[in-house]
Formats: sequence, C-alpha cells, structure tokens
Amino acid sequence: MAVPKRRHSKTRAAKRRTHYKVKLPRPVKDADGTWRMPHRMNPVTGEYKS
Repeated sequence: MAVPKRRHSKTRAAKRRTHYKVKLPRPVKDADGTWRMPHRMNPVTGEYKS
C-alpha cells in the first residue's frame, strides 16, 4: 500500500475539501404558478412533470 513520505498540511487538506459542498435543490415554478421541488408531484394539481 502506498504511504505518503511527508504529512500534508492542514491548509492543503482544507483546500481539497472546499469542493465537497452540498447543493440544495431549487424549486420549480409550474405553469399554474405553484412552486414545487424538482422530480416531485404538484400537490395542487396532482401532475408530475420533471
């Protein structure tokens, strides 16, 4: 197994981890004007359209 010769600094590790962000899903506005989460059924009309 490969083992690093020297220890990585805290800064270097933090720079690598900056890209591990959680992206929140954005709500979608339907044709009738109601908002819903993507890939979910419209609670008012009962329609599903991703």
